[in-house]
Amino acid sequence: MGDVLAGFQTVWEFDADSMLIRFERGIRTPKLLQALGERRIPFEALSGVELAVGKRGTVVLRAVPRPGADPLMDAADGQLKEAYDPYRLVLPAERETLANYYAERIRESLGPHADTAAEAHLVTVPPAPLSFKAYDGKASFDGKAISFRWFWTGASSEKWKVGDQRFRIDELTGVEWRSPESRGSAGTAPKEGSAGAAKAGSAKDGTARNGTGKVTPKGGGHGYLRLLRRATEDQPADRPDRDPAAVVFGMGYGLVHQSLPFAAAVLEAIRASSPVPCAEGAPAPNRAAAPRRDPADIAERIRHLGELHTAGLLTDDEFSAKKAELLAEL
Repeated sequence: MGDVLAGFQTVWEFDADSMLIRFERGIRTPKLLQALGERRIPFEALSGVELAVGKRGTVVLRAVPRPGADPLMDAADGQLKEAYDPYRLVLPAERETLANYYAERIRESLGPHADTAAEAHLVTVPPAPLSFKAYDGKASFDGKAISFRWFWTGASSEKWKVGDQRFRIDELTGVEWRSPESRGSAGTAPKEGSAGAAKAGSAKDGTARNGTGKVTPKGGGHGYLRLLRRATEDQPADRPDRDPAAVVFGMGYGLVHQSLPFAAAVLEAIRASSPVPCAEGAPAPNRAAAPRRDPADIAERIRHLGELHTAGLLTDDEFSAKKAELLAEL
């Protein structure tokens, strides 16, 4: 496509097989989006696109990710506020016709398996090393293992007894993340099994589940990050403040923009370490490197940029920079 669609705090740049979503930095942009910076979304990772009337004279264009395609959205399990959704683009109402045009273009670009869950993660997440401070400890991830170092001011006696913890990726089946901004009293203890669990080996169905696999309601309380272990997957989950495989988010600790990308990176590593087995006799999946761009495609995209520049939608610097990027792909 080669087009650029700019909204409030967010810009979508379209490519032949994907779109780059860039988030502006500033006090009006949610910290989660600032932390993500930008995300490359292959069209094969999408199941559709929605266009709806927004608030205060706006329209909202939202790309809909396929279940299992984006570890960030799998880990979030539907708990993100609208403003934090990295797939939303808010535009002035007078640009509704333009938004509808791009919605149709995205629909035309969807992959053949848009209606099914993805067998592998198709959207990348922030790479390790990552770390954040929870209320009762510090969580660190080096790409191979997750470490919990307990704080004497917040950790329970149960966690102090077992000491600091380290979990290898191959010991885990998934993660369970609860937003610290979920409804409920921040002063109450976390309730057992009150958040959704994202497992690496299967697509999500949107249902909240605890470590036992039983359906549980999403309720109030503190947020937390729990690691789901193979050795205990058949046992009832303990309260997060007592579970040595979990860190608890108190007020001001384990914020969404810190803990959610962490959870997504862990989930991605778990999935990568447990590839989906091939059918008998079928060749192993192989993602070849992207081929060099067709010069005719590059020329067409530069022509699109020229039209946007002439219309005043791109500055001289933006046009020159994007044109240089395209020429570098030849």
